[in-house]
Amino acid sequence: MTEETTITKAPILPAIEGIEGMVKQDDIVEGIVVAIEKAALYVDLGVAGTGIIYGVEFMNARDVIKRINISDTISAKVIMRENHDGYVELSLKEARQALMWNDAEAAIKEKRVLDLVIKDANKGGLIIDWQGISGFLPASQLKEENYPRVEDGDKDKIMRELKKLIGKRISVTIISAIPKEGKLIFSEKDGGVKETKEVAMGSYVVGDEVDGTVTGVVEFGIFVKLEDGVEGLVHKSEIDWGLVEDTKAHARVGDKVKAKIIEVKDGKISLSLKALKENPWKEAAQKYKKGDEVEGVVIKFNKHGALVSVEEGVAGLVHVSDFGDETKLRSTLTLGKSSKFTITLFDANEERMTLSYAK
Repeated sequence: MTEETTITKAPILPAIEGIEGMVKQDDIVEGIVVAIEKAALYVDLGVAGTGIIYGVEFMNARDVIKRINISDTISAKVIMRENHDGYVELSLKEARQALMWNDAEAAIKEKRVLDLVIKDANKGGLIIDWQGISGFLPASQLKEENYPRVEDGDKDKIMRELKKLIGKRISVTIISAIPKEGKLIFSEKDGGVKETKEVAMGSYVVGDEVDGTVTGVVEFGIFVKLEDGVEGLVHKSEIDWGLVEDTKAHARVGDKVKAKIIEVKDGKISLSLKALKENPWKEAAQKYKKGDEVEGVVIKFNKHGALVSVEEGVAGLVHVSDFGDETKLRSTLTLGKSSKFTITLFDANEERMTLSYAK
């Protein structure tokens, strides 16, 4: 790195008519570093003005900034279009994260093969780091030679087998990236398996009822093998009509299940177990309407209020505003206890109900 440059203040470019349309908050912009101070870095953004990285954003990116020189071109994320001094406030850290997720999406499209080291294991699969992002490799996405073969599906035995892979370098591809949830899903299965899957996928259509074998149970759902090279995912929300908090309580590796295909998209099959069960909202539509007083059991608290089950698979929300604040809500209602409520909204088609506490 060149010697640190100190300036009193980087020049602010004159206001330009229409500049609001040029740079927006959350944009990723490129510019040339024109000055570096002890706690600030200035970037020439051309007609968009001068950008600044300072304060918390400077501290968060100090390790990266140590490697930056005057005249380097860098990418940064706009966090404020114009501050009180007229600078465009930037973040290196947020830009780096945004670019990493963009790279992940590109890797999915290109089916890019990555050689990565297994960092850890849990009962559902393996943990792998990629560019500072912690990703998950479900056991169902392992090649035959690495798949934990445990006859009785004992979770502890599966865990022991998976832990033997820690430290091993394997070739994987990214099959799913969800930036908002910070989720990155890997697969070890090779191109040959993918080609087989693509051919077989053509025989599956939405509405089909299929038989399969559970190959993985993870926090967000259940992986089901339909045939060699073809797997589907039952998302947590599609396991049962009632509240599902622990997926492991509903299935285990090796279980034979029947499911319904609800989506075939981008080489992925989405399945539903609850679609093969009677929808409790249909019957509820004949029994309940707005204004009815009902008895319900509090089954969960969340930031919006309390989730109340009126009957198996039919639940509604009592909003926290009914009580003033969360403390009052929790002191009035008890988890697992039955109370009386009034239905304030009931829409069976949307499977939606809101309630108010009958004081």
